[in-house]
Amino acid sequence: MFDSQLFTWLHLLVGWLLQPVTLGLFGLLTLAVWDCGVAVGERFGGLTRWQRLPLAEIERRARKRLERADLIARIGPMLGLMGTLIPLGPGLAALGEGNVQILSVAMRVAFDTTVFGLLAGVLGFGLGRLRRRWYDELLDRREAATAGEQADEPALAL
Repeated sequence: MFDSQLFTWLHLLVGWLLQPVTLGLFGLLTLAVWDCGVAVGERFGGLTRWQRLPLAEIERRARKRLERADLIARIGPMLGLMGTLIPLGPGLAALGEGNVQILSVAMRVAFDTTVFGLLAGVLGFGLGRLRRRWYDELLDRREAATAGEQADEPALAL
């Protein structure tokens, strides 16, 4: 039943995906760590400089950074799951042949990619939540300042 040429090609294609998935995980984790550094810079001075920007520019920058954090939070666990499942096929096949060493290597790769994917997801999720709060506070302060300036202006006499 599983001896057809289609399944052979499918297995070969899935095996080729492990390296790009692993590279994607490393890239995503690097992006998450870099984004953590950007967030630290925002928290300790960057957001105060944003207050002088036009409201549309603040919203554009906030949206861009929130989308990046959401992307990291969602793609990381997906790539981690792919990196978990891909080596398990050959590992289980090796177990069926009695080769426990190949199974142990496959299990190690599977668990390592899971941890990397979850770590990227946790960093992205945490960054997204913190930034949403920071940006909401910034926008609230801007709106309050704008409302205060409008209240200080004299009314036009008709």
